[in-house]
Amino acid sequence: MNRDPLPQVATFPPVPFDAPGRTSPVAGAPSITELGDAARAMVPHLREQARNTELARRVSAQTTDMFREAGFFKLMQPARFGGYEYGFTAFIEIISELARGCASSAWGCSLGAIHQWALSTFPEQAQQDVWGENPYAIMCGSYAPAGKAEKVDGGYTIQGEWHWASNVDNSEWALLGVVFPPDEKGGTSPGAGFLLVPRKDWRIEDNWHVVGQAGTGSKTVAIDEPVFVPAHRRLTFAEASSNNPPGASVNSNPIYRIPFLSAVPVCLASPMLGNAQGAIEVFEELCGSRVTRGAVAGGGSRLSQFFPVQSHLAAAYASVDAARLLLYRDTTEVEQMAAAHTIIDVPTRIRNRRDHAFSTRLCHQAVEGLFSSVGGAGLSLDQPLQRMWRDANMMARHISLNWDAVSSMVGQYHLGLEPKGQY
Repeated sequence: MNRDPLPQVATFPPVPFDAPGRTSPVAGAPSITELGDAARAMVPHLREQARNTELARRVSAQTTDMFREAGFFKLMQPARFGGYEYGFTAFIEIISELARGCASSAWGCSLGAIHQWALSTFPEQAQQDVWGENPYAIMCGSYAPAGKAEKVDGGYTIQGEWHWASNVDNSEWALLGVVFPPDEKGGTSPGAGFLLVPRKDWRIEDNWHVVGQAGTGSKTVAIDEPVFVPAHRRLTFAEASSNNPPGASVNSNPIYRIPFLSAVPVCLASPMLGNAQGAIEVFEELCGSRVTRGAVAGGGSRLSQFFPVQSHLAAAYASVDAARLLLYRDTTEVEQMAAAHTIIDVPTRIRNRRDHAFSTRLCHQAVEGLFSSVGGAGLSLDQPLQRMWRDANMMARHISLNWDAVSSMVGQYHLGLEPKGQY
């Protein structure tokens, strides 16, 4: 049967959900269609530069400037600082589109953009500290509470090392996980949370040498001597999950009330989604030109004529489509709940955490299946599919997306046990 050639552009269908976050409340903001077109137009550049990005072990300043000029870092930034106040559903679309070209570059853009939302949940003065002087400033982050904050007059002091701070080279601030002491002598400790630290107070330890996602530049933030952080630059994990964080009082858009882990992990799942979509596109191109050679069964035939190839491609399409639908459904629901001032409860949070990880698992399986079918031609460092395969394996092992880690927490919840994990 003859058919028309496949389009050489994104194959993401229109989102079949009525998500509040797909419309900007800001007058004059570019539409999601315009932002999507801008992301799509960058895919050839990102794919062309992907090998250089990997070798440089960071997203380039040039590519970061392209993201900034396109308005991607403004996606979820408050309007009073020049942002567009889009929601997480719009975010998924833009970041997954970029990842068709380069997962590492999309990951860097993703973290830079999602941290604009995260900063919007901090107290107002913290937002002023970061954006008052430079509304284009972006942040890297290391969420694990790797350091202990010491209470001093007016705030805290911290020092130590925070690993895996993606896109650190292009960031003006760092969002660092810490354990806080009791607020008062003998009082209750607020537990763990975040502190915001400017670039002048830390250095980059260049120790990011990895098999996949090398271009994310996920190096270490090091603070060698105690650094003072004022108290207004604090956000506890409890506040971030409260449905009413400090920033909600000054940023009225309901997207800033969404509990942190109900939606933020889409910043990691979205590059995975786009990477799998890009792998499908590269695989189809390879199948159209690849002819098997040597003394093997079917020698001289096109790769596209083999049943396993056809089957793996079908499975990849189904897996990516299912992953996309899960992410959009869950994220749409929390946006709708926030807009209706409904508390986003534990069952919803647990389900979302499950689907962040399961969508990642589906995309990982899609890329694994495709890569298993290409033979030696797919192993060249000039062939994008091998990098997409390495990147997929790296992303699937992130603790926030790792199926073994997240699924055990979900199973514990459904069995009536205390969930051991973050949700």
